[in-house]
Amino acid sequence: MEKEKSSLFEILKVSTKLGLTSFGGPIAHLGYFRDEYVKRRKWLDEKSYADLIALCQFLPGPASSQVGISIGMLRGGLLGGIASWCGFTLPSALALMIFAYVLQNYDVGNAGWLHGLIIAAVAVVAQAVWGMARSLAPDRTRGTIAILTAIMTLLWSSAYGQLILITVAGLFGRFFLAKSEIPETPRLPISISQRAAVFAWVLFFGLLIGLPLVRHVVHSHFLAVFDSFFRVGSLVFGGGHVVLPMLQSEIVPAGWLTDSQFLAGYGATQAVPGPLFTFSSYLGTVMNGWQGGFIALIAMFLPSFLLVIGSLPFWDAIRRRPNFQSTLKGINAAVVGILLAALFNPVWTSAVHTPLDFCLAIAAFGLLMLWKLPPWVVVLFSAFGGALIPLFS
Repeated sequence: MEKEKSSLFEILKVSTKLGLTSFGGPIAHLGYFRDEYVKRRKWLDEKSYADLIALCQFLPGPASSQVGISIGMLRGGLLGGIASWCGFTLPSALALMIFAYVLQNYDVGNAGWLHGLIIAAVAVVAQAVWGMARSLAPDRTRGTIAILTAIMTLLWSSAYGQLILITVAGLFGRFFLAKSEIPETPRLPISISQRAAVFAWVLFFGLLIGLPLVRHVVHSHFLAVFDSFFRVGSLVFGGGHVVLPMLQSEIVPAGWLTDSQFLAGYGATQAVPGPLFTFSSYLGTVMNGWQGGFIALIAMFLPSFLLVIGSLPFWDAIRRRPNFQSTLKGINAAVVGILLAALFNPVWTSAVHTPLDFCLAIAAFGLLMLWKLPPWVVVLFSAFGGALIPLFS
């Protein structure tokens, strides 16, 4: 990993580019991050990147956003994490807030270009799985861990099931991969102290427990909104799509939104790049204007910041212990398996329905793997191809 830090402007610029071009959901985002941060800019090595993914898989909240925040913190401290989050999150959040004001009746669900963007995610995720498998599951044992994890993930479609599978793979690595040669693990350049990490954990649990209590004493609509979104952002495991039923149960029964408004916003969220958790900005804007949009957005992502700050300093110390490195080898192989399962469901199943879809996915994959085109070019190519598909079907 490079030793030097990056300027906040550079972190913001790179993450904004990703925020404008990272279509396809959280698994695809990890592919975009790997291409930009690991392969192109070499801000961190493959193993450190995989270790960050492993950590964020254990934490509640949006894993891809937490990986982006972590990389920003490694390059520029706490302000770097904020800059990384702003660049990756605000483009889609602002677009959804505008949509909440002027486009609530616009149906994007059947747009051909949108379907093309979803197909692009197939190629991006396939490239990420292939590259990470070669690095993190290169031998028969770890390859078998990845395959078995993928099979179990597909058969046992539970967010908590993924945590259990990762834990089992880590235990297997600890006891059966311990004698294999372990490469030296570079130290992550973390500027956050363990004291600050402990404070972040205290603040996280204090807000999680205290907000509902204060909400019943102080009757404020904005406080109730902040509490609802903070609690959902704190407790959801398994990625962005899992958050939808939790948000719906918090918002619609309370009379803050109708079902039709909720579903219209979800359709719009599929049409923008960046994290699915930016759906919160749309919901907050419909309820309380732009102020509500920002309150909901901050409340939704604040748990991720606190969890990353609270975990990174301890994680770096733990991951470099010789015994734990063999555990991480098993965990990283399991992560490859989870990504492989996600390549099929939801990425493949939501995108490839016809032979023309398959042709576009193969073409996009070839442009990435063989022609080495940047992902944003492939995204534009797939959007254009998706718009043309209805003309030939």
